[in-house]
Amino acid sequence: MSQADNSSQIYSNEAIEKDNSLHATSENWFEYPIHVYPHHTDYQGVVWHGTYTTWLEEARIEYLRSLGLNYSELVALGCDLPVVELSIRYHKPLQMGEDALLRARMMEMSGVRIHWEYEMKSLDRETKYITAQVTLVAVDREKGKIMRSLPPAVKDLLVKT
Repeated sequence: MSQADNSSQIYSNEAIEKDNSLHATSENWFEYPIHVYPHHTDYQGVVWHGTYTTWLEEARIEYLRSLGLNYSELVALGCDLPVVELSIRYHKPLQMGEDALLRARMMEMSGVRIHWEYEMKSLDRETKYITAQVTLVAVDREKGKIMRSLPPAVKDLLVKT
């Protein structure tokens, strides 16, 4: 892979150094409403499986924004948070026109790894659609390498949650 092609680099968990100076967890759930539009579905009106990953990211970005961190500010600091692990358990498919509530929380932050947990349920919370876990890692946008630590402003904000 050429140096010019760093954007397509796959980041290995083995390359992430453990930073024992920072370890945080959160019990706070962020709730993100979902409405299923036609473009979210296949020809049978069932939500396409890849749509859920988009909703996970939207909820995560909105959660950070609600804490006072716009993703564009993170990028301006030279940091990106790519997904290095993703696991989704599909319990029941959503249909076109349905509404749901996607709950997201930062489950654990250890060094530059940030683990998120999600659950999507019906508005009455009786039907579970998905559960998911996502792991992000802080990457230096310019160098294309995993950072040794999160930018201080980001660290401080996430530790408070």
